[in-house]
Amino acid sequence: MSHGSEIEGQNIGPAIPDNPVVAGLSGLLNKLNKVLLALSMAALILTSVVLTYSVVTRYFFRVPTDWQDEASVFMLVGVTFLSAAYVQSYRGHIGIEALTGILPDRVNAIRLLFVDVVSFLFCAFFSWKSWTLCHEAFVDGQTTTSTFAPPLWIPYSLMAFGMSLLAVQIFVQVLARITKKRAAKTGST
Repeated sequence: MSHGSEIEGQNIGPAIPDNPVVAGLSGLLNKLNKVLLALSMAALILTSVVLTYSVVTRYFFRVPTDWQDEASVFMLVGVTFLSAAYVQSYRGHIGIEALTGILPDRVNAIRLLFVDVVSFLFCAFFSWKSWTLCHEAFVDGQTTTSTFAPPLWIPYSLMAFGMSLLAVQIFVQVLARITKKRAAKTGST
């Protein structure tokens, strides 16, 4: 198993593609990802405050709160999906590396490209279905079944936007892999 942040001796951060156009797109995505990461961190802190408030008011004052569960879930959905592209930009998602040491470099490169393409296709499909779900919830005015009854398009839009951004991030990484220049072989005379 590998975790992108545990690789020693390497520059920690998103890889910069060789192709200048892909590198520019990657740079724009990195800036957007950092903004969304800051928003996600703030939402995570706010979620912990909301849940703490809920526990304190229920326990000490016997006051029911009917909004905190859904507000917290909505924020956690946003945090999860909006930060996924940032994590992917660092290749920070957990990957099983059992075949890396066994396969020749060329075959391993093809395997990694295949995994990225399949991941992109899955995320693109998930994104498309999420946008249709969001649209349906918005048009139909769907809400949760609680007394608070917030509209369901809010978490669906967070999910759809986050998955769209993740799909774009993986697509840029596929482009970077395809346009990657081969390293010049050293040591030949």
